[in-house]
This record gives sequence, structure tokens and C-alpha cells, in this order.
Amino acid sequence: MTTVYDVSAQDLINKLAENLKKEGEIKTPGFAVGIKTGSSKQKQPQDPDWWFFRCASILRKVYCMGPVGTENLRKEYSSKLRRGRKPATSRKAGGKIIRTILKDLDEKGYTEKTRKGRILTARGKSYLDKIATDLAKQ
Repeated sequence: MTTVYDVSAQDLINKLAENLKKEGEIKTPGFAVGIKTGSSKQKQPQDPDWWFFRCASILRKVYCMGPVGTENLRKEYSSKLRRGRKPATSRKAGGKIIRTILKDLDEKGYTEKTRKGRILTARGKSYLDKIATDLAKQ
């Protein structure tokens, strides 16, 4: 059986984002229109479907990293803050975006909250494996 580890991450995230948008289970919240994804960014994302790509990416990270919390995901999506002549520093990604996505994934039954962090449910694992199998067949 094909799993998430057997296919390209970029292809999986693109296909997963397309499916999440097509199914209509996950909606883009109103606050996501004009916000930045972190304090080190200067502009908001240019892609209008960036919310679905972030949802797909977080779902894949929960699959791969096991029990994971908001703080770990903020570190995963961190980026450098350029400060001119001074050395660049690392800044974490915005937490509200990640928390909102995790809550949406909990409501849809793909993840669940435990004491150690969020884990993938059987429904979420089979959903990701099904998409990975479809990608491997192509």
C-alpha cells in the first residue's frame, strides 16, 4: 500500500489542497483575507488559495511528525527576518492561522487532540493514504 512517504511532498500537498477546496469542507475564514503569515513577512500571500495549501501542509506534517502542537508548527513555518546590515534572525509563524486550521481539521475528523498534541485519526490517515495511492498510480 502506498503511503505519504512514497510520493513527492509537493505533489501530495497540491492534490490535497485541490481536494479540500473541491469538497468544500474547509472554508477560508474572514480574517485570512489581508493578514500576513508571520511577523517576518512584509506582505500577505499572493495566492488566493493559500489557506487550502497551508491546511494540506499542516495535515501532512501531523501525519509525518506524530503528536505535534501549535508551537512546533510555528517553528516549522518560521522564516528569517532580514534586518539590513545586522544578522538575520528567525521569527516564528503566526499562531492563530495554525490554531484555526487545527480546529477545522479536528471538526472534520482528520485530527484529534491528545495530551501530547494533535495526532491523525484513522479517517485522516486513510484520506491521506488514498490521495497518495491516487498520485502513485498516475
